[in-house]
Amino acid sequence: MKLYSLTLSGHAHRARLFLSLLGQPYEAVEVDFAAGQNRSREFLALNPFGQVPVLDDEGVIVPDSNAILVYLAKKLGRGDWLPEDAEGAARVQRWLSVAAGQIAFGPCAARLVTLFGAHFDVEEVIARAHRILALIEAELSSRDWIAAERPTIADVALYSYIAAAPEGNVDLAAYRHVRAWLARIEALPGFVALPASPVGLNAVGDPS
Repeated sequence: MKLYSLTLSGHAHRARLFLSLLGQPYEAVEVDFAAGQNRSREFLALNPFGQVPVLDDEGVIVPDSNAILVYLAKKLGRGDWLPEDAEGAARVQRWLSVAAGQIAFGPCAARLVTLFGAHFDVEEVIARAHRILALIEAELSSRDWIAAERPTIADVALYSYIAAAPEGNVDLAAYRHVRAWLARIEALPGFVALPASPVGLNAVGDPS
């Protein structure tokens, strides 16, 4: 397997994290966005949207982070990470939709402002982030994992941008259950972190 990725991308981190949690070997290919490699003819043939991550499994091309999570769970027969029963699969899909929706337009967008200079309304995206974090906090107040009694790809899909939310000036201090959930994911065998950046709340007290 080959994974086209960008180290600072939370979307790409989802795929890297799940591959590592599964213990699945793969070749990492860093895409140079600054040089426009994501807009090259070769890369657009893999993903016309010009986005990472993209998984190449011996010629089977899977763009999109959440699609990659589903593909890997199905391909490797990991029903522990993606339930086969209708109700369990639906619970996971609900949170994959949240990852692609409220998380993308909340904590992800807030981080894009500080890290890449994206042109979003800062107050609006931070407010969105706190709204979805409050909902997730309530969900996690009565259980350890977001969609089942064990970790699933729903937890993987939500993790990266929530863990990196402080980089977008989204404070996690009020979300005790969310912070405990982050710690549980970080304690899983095979966990790999999204590299931290000294922006947003992470920049406070930075001597540079």
